[in-house]
Amino acid sequence: LSPPHFPHSPSPRPLMTKLLFVCLGNICRSPAAENIMNHLADQAQISTQIECDSAGTANYHTGNPPDRRMQAAATKRNMPMTGSARQFTKADFIAFDLILAMDCENYQNIIALDPQGQYRDKVKLMCDFATNHSDQEVPDPYFGGAEGFDYVMDLLTDACSGLLAQLESTEFKNV
Repeated sequence: LSPPHFPHSPSPRPLMTKLLFVCLGNICRSPAAENIMNHLADQAQISTQIECDSAGTANYHTGNPPDRRMQAAATKRNMPMTGSARQFTKADFIAFDLILAMDCENYQNIIALDPQGQYRDKVKLMCDFATNHSDQEVPDPYFGGAEGFDYVMDLLTDACSGLLAQLESTEFKNV
């Protein structure tokens, strides 16, 4: 007997990959990563397959737009910088396929909200996807000058490009 053949079986590939970028206050690094990834997905013509959002582990800036210095760094690169700060919640574990922490402290704060480790495999460090930078963490530019924001934009562009390449090689084949 041969195994059953299902010519119209559904693809295991998700219709939409949901990404959440997380930093401390959600006005510098994580909204930059969200906007960069949206920009790269638009350029790759896969924006209908990726949904991006960002959040902070703290509620310092809830409702605020991205920091004006991060907006200026994005403008130099002809990238939009939109968003409204919000705090990470436990519901985000269910709502998103991948949660990308900007540094180890935020990574620890995120997984602390998942004491059973049920969603730990969804939480990654953003710099794990960088291919041209050796940084282990995305530095917080908040207390520095414009050059810090420019560096973070470059680092996040590298990491988002690496993440997008990985997603394209696994999730978006034959789409």
